[in-house]
Amino acid sequence: QVQLVESGGGLVQPGESLRLSCAASGIAFRDYTMGWYRQAPGDRRDYVATVDTLQNTNYADSVRGRFTISRDNVKNTTVLQMNRLRPEDTAVYYCNAKRAFFRDFWGQGTQVTVSS
Repeated sequence: QVQLVESGGGLVQPGESLRLSCAASGIAFRDYTMGWYRQAPGDRRDYVATVDTLQNTNYADSVRGRFTISRDNVKNTTVLQMNRLRPEDTAVYYCNAKRAFFRDFWGQGTQVTVSS
């Protein structure tokens, strides 16, 4: 059974940091591109960042320079370090596992709220 379990969300003030983690099980983790997406109330789910099987990273323009994605192929975890958070970063953040010719997998989401 495949599981992606996110943790680390919470309520912070603008300018502060949060670290989200995603623990994967039931998949050949090193063969998957791992990513983070987010969805604010009433909005579609948007791309945030990905790290592929070669450790190449990519970011949405809105988070580039503030967020850092990484992966640990021994622990089967993906981390999103979020710095200099803004109110517009408020959303539910979802972990994603993607592999060509296989179905995508999603976590249950973790809430991030940035407010003063």
